[in-house]
Amino acid sequence: MKKLRVLLLGGGGREHAVAWKISQSEMLDKLFVAPGNGGTKEIATNLAFSETDFEALKRALLDHKIDLVVVGPEAPLVLGVREFIEQDAEIGHVKIVGPGKVGAQLEGSKSFSKQFMERHNIPTARFGEFNASQLDEAVKFLDSFNPPYVIKADGLAAGKGVLIIDDKQEAADSLKEMLLDGKFGDAGTKVVIEEFLSGIELSVFVLTDGKDYVILPEAKDYKRIGEGDQGLNTGGMGSISPVSFAKGAFMDKVIDRIVKPTVSGLKKEGIAYNGFIFIGLMNVNGEPQVIEYNCRLGDPETESVMPRIKSDFLNVLWNCGKGEIAGSELLIDDRTAACVMAVSGGYPESYEKGKEIKGLSNVDGTLIFHAGTKSNDGKIITSGGRVIAFTSLAENLEDALSKTYESISKIDFEKMYYRKDIGFDLN
Repeated sequence: MKKLRVLLLGGGGREHAVAWKISQSEMLDKLFVAPGNGGTKEIATNLAFSETDFEALKRALLDHKIDLVVVGPEAPLVLGVREFIEQDAEIGHVKIVGPGKVGAQLEGSKSFSKQFMERHNIPTARFGEFNASQLDEAVKFLDSFNPPYVIKADGLAAGKGVLIIDDKQEAADSLKEMLLDGKFGDAGTKVVIEEFLSGIELSVFVLTDGKDYVILPEAKDYKRIGEGDQGLNTGGMGSISPVSFAKGAFMDKVIDRIVKPTVSGLKKEGIAYNGFIFIGLMNVNGEPQVIEYNCRLGDPETESVMPRIKSDFLNVLWNCGKGEIAGSELLIDDRTAACVMAVSGGYPESYEKGKEIKGLSNVDGTLIFHAGTKSNDGKIITSGGRVIAFTSLAENLEDALSKTYESISKIDFEKMYYRKDIGFDLN
């Protein structure tokens, strides 16, 4: 059996969860994470460079004799990390899981993804797209929908580029702020306005080599900072897997109407796609509709998905990187995983860093995935808005949540906050 040297790009909770899973593989020789965090440091070697520093990446691939690169976040994909590796004679032999620049436009451009769905008859909300010279038409287009109005910055806006607004005048003002005043910078020079879909959200994750695919466990995440899904959008306050309604006829529809047409559509258009496709869905009265695509795994969904995978995940990633994912199987744990994120006080707006996290050694029977942490003089300190994810497995949702919340109560850092109602809509 070939032993693999693996480099995982990223430094959040998603990357800690993936690193944790890869670290269990019999195929692993050595695991590196760049830049990593206070949690990945315990199971891998952190490398101190940004995931978008491609020259430092090349040096690391050569210095550490890397066989496989797994890309966590979207930014390096949209910037072309796959092309950078493949087109360099010294490192072109390294396998990579993560799509090229064109495929990454599924996430990097809302306009690209909506047009792709339209071309391949993939169910999604009605939409229109507008640039700065079309502000008047954009405002007029609002009249074709009932409120609330969904306005999306076309490009990457760090998860903050989607606005859901009840009032038409406020929506018109927001269009002006995005298109003319640069509210989201270059990401908002074009906007997509779409019909609001009412239902329960679901995240479906596909790993494809461009020809064949495997489906990972589904999950549901909770984006709003406040309980009852109130307040500002965040990067995610928790997640649950499996999702009670994601089975039987509903999942058959997801596979037949969305997963298969997406993979075959990429192939038909000559887009060589190797990596994850995150399909954000809405269950609208039993009918799946695509809200968005992402070109990587979700966060914090990954923190509830990885613990449910019983197979050697590195083996599947390696097969994908080689373009040989056909025949790969994922064995899935039937138990429920409940993940709750502890965040810095003030997040998602301004918050303080550098707070010591106490009590981590008291947690037992719950997985801890670091998101925004650093190791400093033997202490773990906060270094981001979303700080730590706690994930427990149990036979049912109620027990999984109970274990998770009991574990969170054992740790503390100054101004720590978490939602106490994750999973409230799935009981």
